[in-house]
Amino acid sequence: MAAESGAAPANAFVDIDRVSLRYGARGGDGTLALDGTSIRIEKGEFIAVVGPSGCGKSSLMKLVSGLQRPSAGQVAVAGSVVNGPLKIVGMAFQNATLLPWRTTLDNVLLPLEIVEPHASRYRQNRAQYVEGARALLEQVGLKGFEERYPWQLSGGMQQRSSLCRALIHEPALLMLDEPFAALDAFTREDLWGVLQTLWLAKRPTVILVTHDLREAVYLADTVYVMSARPGRVVSTTRVPFARPRTLDDTFKPEFIEITHHLRDQIAKVRNA
Repeated sequence: MAAESGAAPANAFVDIDRVSLRYGARGGDGTLALDGTSIRIEKGEFIAVVGPSGCGKSSLMKLVSGLQRPSAGQVAVAGSVVNGPLKIVGMAFQNATLLPWRTTLDNVLLPLEIVEPHASRYRQNRAQYVEGARALLEQVGLKGFEERYPWQLSGGMQQRSSLCRALIHEPALLMLDEPFAALDAFTREDLWGVLQTLWLAKRPTVILVTHDLREAVYLADTVYVMSARPGRVVSTTRVPFARPRTLDDTFKPEFIEITHHLRDQIAKVRNA
């Protein structure tokens, strides 16, 4: 059985400290999405956040990335309090959100045109960046599709492109908000392996929000279960399996035990 609630890392790369977030009116009105939520993540750690719908998982992502400010508490990344959008973040979402007028290659290159220090030297170093983007696309099985447009790609191909775009500028922090939820089961499982390979190559710190408990256990070092709204962390589970993991691991009794444990935790908070 996985370990529960170990000691927090002494020097967390991401430190979510007793954060609350209220949407809507000021004061006591509005919707309280998060209430006193704390998570500490080590540099290079892959964590997953699960919980019932509406528990504030996506709100947590907005706080960490700097797209939203907390109503109380604070978020620190790499030792600095987050007061605005972070440049060291790569993001991928349930929908690939590729620009329809750009080819696969140009979609992947987009962050390098926007994010410093790459943007200021993009023209000078474009050939080098293109080489890196082509290598990344080849790594995820998209060699030969560089000049295709999003509408010419399957859903799985679009998500592979989205992952490449999120990683092309080598972010220190990768944030994934249900990136495979819209895909069929076989494509989703295939992309678990793709994501694991990409993560093992560079070891960015990763926060994955997902409703899929098998996905959480397959990919993460630690899985956090959140309560129903207002969200707060109710359990922490370390995943003990060595990497690289395979789909065969998901059928092992120990793996199934952990997923059942997480499902029981979520059932308790849904019915509380």
